[in-house]
Order: sequence, then structure tokens, then C-alpha cells
Amino acid sequence: MTDIYIEDLIAPNFDGLLTDVLDHKHSDYILKGGRGALKSSFVGFAIPLIMIQPGNENMHAAVFRKTANTLRDSVYSQIQFGIDKLGLTDDFICRVSPMKIVRKSTGQTIIFRGLDKPTKLKSLKAPFGYFAISWFEEADTFSGIKEIRNVQQSVRRGGKTFWNFMSFNPPETRANFMNQEVLTPLPNRVVHSSDYRTVPPEWLGQQFIDDAEQLKATNPKA
Repeated sequence: MTDIYIEDLIAPNFDGLLTDVLDHKHSDYILKGGRGALKSSFVGFAIPLIMIQPGNENMHAAVFRKTANTLRDSVYSQIQFGIDKLGLTDDFICRVSPMKIVRKSTGQTIIFRGLDKPTKLKSLKAPFGYFAISWFEEADTFSGIKEIRNVQQSVRRGGKTFWNFMSFNPPETRANFMNQEVLTPLPNRVVHSSDYRTVPPEWLGQQFIDDAEQLKATNPKA
């Protein structure tokens, strides 16, 4: 087998954050950054890595977008990518109907849901153990932090150890609730910032870098 080093898969800006996550030094992780920041890629690696840690065999993950029709081409594909790059493909089954990823050796699941009909979340139950991990992608598109907390209360049952990820591209308006949320210090929270400049240029390609620099020159706020 080819040796796989996580340091080769995530940008250096995320090395310390991954250690924090796997050591469970915090439970709430907010990742903010623009296109090319690799924040979603990081979570796509972090979730399966948490699940395969010894002692976590009873932990499942729930992944959310505001609308269900955005799941397959974003968070679902992102976690599939992470599993493949980590060399874990043989231990996971990826299904689209219903959309979920199952770890063969343990039965652990990663489920994917849109909040088009949030009342349906009240019936979510893990096949065993509990949902220890949650991820809210494009968190700024949800209807406020209260909606996110309501989902967490519906999903987080029966366990003691939890990880929650909220990733988003900061909107231009300061009034957006996520722009306000990152300013709220909590003892169990880490706010991580990244952008295309914190990523090895060869990972993004010269055209991406050129386009980003052009935009920065003409519209720095964007």
C-alpha cells in the first residue's frame, strides 16, 4: 500500500486546526474564507478521520445544507473526495438514494439533509450510538443561528462528545448572522480564517491565482 500523509492533503494553514479537532480540544469550529480557501475540503477530511479514531465506533455524522438539491454536488462529493484521498474507499459505501455514506467495518453512517422541511429532522435517529459530528456548509445561507441550534438540539442526543463545523464564505454585509457569530467568543469555539493566499499556489493553478489577484485589484472587498 502507498503511504498517505495527511500533511500532503491539507493546506499548511490547517495543520494546527486538524490537531485541535482530532484531540477534541474544542467542540465548535467555524471556518470562514472565500473560494479556493479549502475550508470545505478540510471538513471533508476531518469527518472520516474523526470516525475512524479508536473508541469512536459509535459515532455518526450529519451534514446539512439549506436546500437538499445542493447536497450531492457539494458536501456529499466533498466527503467522497476526502475518503478517497485518505485511502479509505474500501471501508466506505456511498449511496445516493437515500443519500448516505456507511462505514462497512462498523456500520457508522454519514447522513445528508437539506433544511427545506426542518420539521422532518425531529425523526432523525442514529442506527446505534449517536450523531457526534455535525457540519453546516454555507452556514450564512441558513435562517439564523437559532435555526442551526434547533437542528443541533434535534440531532445531538445520547452522547457526551461532539464536534460541530460551520463553514461559510463571509457575506459582504456585516449584518449577516454568521459575520456576527464569529465575533462571539466562546470557550469551546475556534474561528479559523483562510483564503487562496494560504493555499499552495500549485493546488489552485495559475489561472485561479490570476483571476483572484485581478478581482482584488478592482474590487478588494469582494
